Amino acid sequence: MLADKTTTIEAAINQISDGATVMIGGFGVPGTPFCLIDELVRQGQKGLTIIKNDANETGMGIDHLLENGQVKKLIATHIGLNPRAIQMMNENHLEVEFCAQGILAERIRSAGAGLFGFLTDIAIETELAAGKTVVDFEGSPALIEKSLQADFALLHTHRADPFGNLTYAASAQNFNPLMAMAADKVLVEVEELVALGDLSPVTIHTPGPFVDCVVALSELTKEYGVVHR
Repeated sequence: MLADKTTTIEAAINQISDGATVMIGGFGVPGTPFCLIDELVRQGQKGLTIIKNDANETGMGIDHLLENGQVKKLIATHIGLNPRAIQMMNENHLEVEFCAQGILAERIRSAGAGLFGFLTDIAIETELAAGKTVVDFEGSPALIEKSLQADFALLHTHRADPFGNLTYAASAQNFNPLMAMAADKVLVEVEELVALGDLSPVTIHTPGPFVDCVVALSELTKEYGVVHR
C-alpha cells in the first residue's frame, strides 16, 4: 500500500468511467467536495448514478452535473432545493430514488460493514416501499433494505496526511466517513495537507487504508463560502 497517495485532481477524477456509481459526501454545503465535482463536470463522464444526501442548490455541486447531462440516476433523501432536479425528474430526464435520511445512511453503512442489507419497519405502506420486499419478522412486517455500494466515493476533508488519514471539520463528517467504507475507490480533496504523523490518532475520523487518492486544494471556490469556521 502506498504511503503517499497524493495526486492531481485531474488524475484522480480520470479514474471514473462512464456509467459509474459515485457516492458524493456532504449535507448541503458542509462536507461536499465541490472541487472534485467541478473536475468531474470538466471531464464529462456520462451515465452516472449519483448517491448523495441532496441535490445541492441551483448553481452548486450536483446541479452542475445535472446541467451537463451527466447523471442518469440520483439516489437521495431530498431534492427540494434544486428546481432543475425537480424538473428533470418530472420530465423523466432523471431517475430519482428517494430514501429516508436515516435509511440512506444505514444503507451506506451496512455496505461498508459487508452486509447485503437489513430489515426495517420504516416506510412500510408508503411510496418509499414501492417495489421492495416485505417479510414477516417475528410477527411484524419488515422491509428489506439493500445496502448501497459504489465504484467511487468523492469526499471533502479539512485535514489529511499523504497516506489518507482524514479529519473532518464539525458537521462535515455527515456522510463522508460512511461513504469512505462503502466504495471501491475513495477520492478525497483536502484543505490542509499535513505531514505523515502530524495528525493525532484520536482526531482521525477515516483511517488511511480506506483512501485511494488525496488531492490537496490550493484554494476553495466561492461555493464553500457558506461555511464559516
